[in-house]
Amino acid sequence: MGFFSKLRASVRGFFDDFTGANDEFFDELEERMILSDVGAELSARCVERLRERVKADGLRTAADIRGELKRIMLAIFESRPADSTVSTVAPCLILVVGVNGVGKTTTIGKLASRFRAAGKRVLLVAGDTFRAAAADQLTVWAERSGAEIVRGKEGGDPGAVVFDGLQAAKARRPDVIICDTAGRLHNKSNLMKELEKINRIIERELPDASRETLLVVDAATGQNGLLQAKQFTESAGVTGLVLTKLDGTAKGGIVFAVADQLGIPVKYVGVGEAVDDLAEFNAEEFVDAILAGDGE
Repeated sequence: MGFFSKLRASVRGFFDDFTGANDEFFDELEERMILSDVGAELSARCVERLRERVKADGLRTAADIRGELKRIMLAIFESRPADSTVSTVAPCLILVVGVNGVGKTTTIGKLASRFRAAGKRVLLVAGDTFRAAAADQLTVWAERSGAEIVRGKEGGDPGAVVFDGLQAAKARRPDVIICDTAGRLHNKSNLMKELEKINRIIERELPDASRETLLVVDAATGQNGLLQAKQFTESAGVTGLVLTKLDGTAKGGIVFAVADQLGIPVKYVGVGEAVDDLAEFNAEEFVDAILAGDGE
């Protein structure tokens, strides 16, 4: 089963029971979009635009109407950067942020494996010192992928670990540096301040590195993922989104809300725990998956 076939298996199609473009159809379509976590305001806007196009162009068939809705939804991504890949201009520093439980450390491991498979030297920095066994988990991924790792003591200062990691990077000259960060401190304010401090350390110690800040969001969190994206963007300067856990009951529509409201491009999507269950985001394939019928 291909990557987006897995996604199709977890998303209910919008056009399964199409009988005609009447008010009932548009109302049900809007409801389904909201239930897929697209968001109420954006769902209403998309459906209203579709109503206008159906009337203006005389669209009648499910295929024609689905195609028009696809164009409307793809337009949400048009102002986003076309290149969805993380920069590999050496040295590339990737700061990975997100709340606990979203698959942040696993995503880092998969990224490390991708870069190693491409022949890049990778250094992992275990900056999440507050979650028990986070550094141990990252060490396992480093061993699997052949990446190097810098870690500190559990419960220690994350900024100090990042500082040590950057000193190691200056000496070892890896192509890619991936820094894990804490997903939770004792309150949200402290977490964001910690991320701001880490950013200051990076800017001071490695100012010439190409930078990415990837926010990892669990697709199953729905609109709460949008709230997370807003909070992390304010404090961490998020440049890209990684949407995880699309293999379960997640609907994935949160991608549209984030792109529409925050202008953050989606870089990767994940559908499982295997190392190759992380793919570069393709807007057209994703919209096709969102709109696919159950049997497609």
